[in-house]
Amino acid sequence: MHGEYKVPGGKLVVVDFDVVGGVIRNPRVAGDFFLEPDAALDDLNRSLEGLAAASDARQIAAAIAGGLRPDAVMLGFSPEAVAVAVRRAMTDATSWTDYEWEIVHDPAVPPRLHLALDEVLATRVGEGRRKPTLRFWEWDESAVVIGSFQSVRNEVDPEGAERHGFDVVRRISGGGAMMMEKGNVVTYSLYVPAGLVQGMSFADSYAFLDDWVLQGLRSIGIEATYQPLNDITSPAGKIGGAAQKRLGAGSVLHHVTMAYDLDNEKMLEVLRIGREKISDKGIASAAKRVDPLRSQTGLPRAEIIERLKQTFATLYGATTGSVSDDELAAAEELVETKFSTREWLYRVP
Repeated sequence: MHGEYKVPGGKLVVVDFDVVGGVIRNPRVAGDFFLEPDAALDDLNRSLEGLAAASDARQIAAAIAGGLRPDAVMLGFSPEAVAVAVRRAMTDATSWTDYEWEIVHDPAVPPRLHLALDEVLATRVGEGRRKPTLRFWEWDESAVVIGSFQSVRNEVDPEGAERHGFDVVRRISGGGAMMMEKGNVVTYSLYVPAGLVQGMSFADSYAFLDDWVLQGLRSIGIEATYQPLNDITSPAGKIGGAAQKRLGAGSVLHHVTMAYDLDNEKMLEVLRIGREKISDKGIASAAKRVDPLRSQTGLPRAEIIERLKQTFATLYGATTGSVSDDELAAAEELVETKFSTREWLYRVP
């Protein structure tokens, strides 16, 4: 068995082992991490020897942590990272470089059509009818996009939304409401085969799928980090948030919205941001929760997107693509039958 796991913001962990009689034998941990003292590598291997092959990541990480000598120092990885690598070896896990990637950045379409495209394109990746894809959104309308399980009346002030010209739509992924003002956010969707995140917990997969964008943001001068579960942040404040949906077709939809510019007062009038949510973030005011890309870089929105596309293409060899006429037609039909219906929008009133 062979498994690999690149720790987001850290190092590569590789494990090789045999499975004999349902247990792990002859484990060999390797990678470009740092570990002191040298003999601690033997501790890692001994910790894995004889473990049940059916052990979950938590059990594996606990065995590793318990088997390390007290003075061991792990830099760039952790017991949990080794456990993920072991679990990925036991599944049909794949890596970024196993695929041919496309980057799609088509002209503007309405928000509901973006949501439908997310479902259509993710499904087709799972079915093998489309290459794994990174798609950037463009639109000329403003919208509040609420999470799949959120209550409309709890999240949106209808008078404020109407006054400022924001439509209200519901996506298929969970997470919180996003005020997406035309021209003032950077939104992208990743459509990936489920094998890319096999062996990872949901929490691990969020950071794993967005490691590339942290590298892109750092290339334009932002000290970006990932704050579990799903926030992209910097010392200046939160930049954006991610949401994810696993589809039965064998694919994962992972999408992110980052604030380019933000009218904080408008946000407070459009969204009902409760005191509990603010206090949970450890900040005094909702108006201080988000620090946009514009203030941190001074770059035009279009240039930021181009830099992010370049980062992804450099890392994974992606080529330029587009949404096909057939995919667009399928998404337009889904808008009519699902995303434009009151039943969908108000499924959680």
